[in-house]
Amino acid sequence: MRAMRRLDPDPVPVELLDKLVEAASWAPSGGNAQAYSWLVITDRAAIESLAPLWAKVFGLYRDTFAHLPSSTMQPDQSERLNRAVEYQAEHFAQTPTLIVACYDTSFQRKSLLAAWRTILGAVVALGWRNALGFLRHAKRFADMNEAASVYPGVQNLLLTARALGLGATITTMHLALEDQFKQALGIPRHVKTFALVPVGWPRGKFGPVRRRPIEEAIHRDRW
Repeated sequence: MRAMRRLDPDPVPVELLDKLVEAASWAPSGGNAQAYSWLVITDRAAIESLAPLWAKVFGLYRDTFAHLPSSTMQPDQSERLNRAVEYQAEHFAQTPTLIVACYDTSFQRKSLLAAWRTILGAVVALGWRNALGFLRHAKRFADMNEAASVYPGVQNLLLTARALGLGATITTMHLALEDQFKQALGIPRHVKTFALVPVGWPRGKFGPVRRRPIEEAIHRDRW
């Protein structure tokens, strides 16, 4: 799977977009709660309205992270990547489809409120030291539980797009201004967004992927 940021503005048939969402829904989710949802945006005016917001988050990326040295790419490769990201920003308004990966947190709140005594008892049973450790990591615990229920679906969506000849890439830059993106799209407060995936027919070839050797990524038995 290679990120494709240069997309043709021609529309993608609805039946293909439905296949992407169907594949995403086949991924596992925590407790099989299936609290994910997928906002599929094809309306040109709606996408154009997001372009100024995307320009702001791209500017943040360009002026900060784009300048960080890479341990996996040569300077010319990093430059090509940054040019692709810049192209995506400059042509954002012509993106044929945007898919926003969402997660509804309302059911979690209801479940926690209904079972607070049981949860409190379980935390106390850990002992004070472990209980403090749990409380210290509780936010990350909750955040990762939500993310783990969404990102497998995003990966399914990306791989299905590739199998259908569509170009796509996972982006999270919108999270820097998530409230504004949600307001523009009418997404409720209790729904979190985890990725914005531009989808379309690719301009150019997919080409090979370059990855570091697995020997550099594996730690066996202990770090």
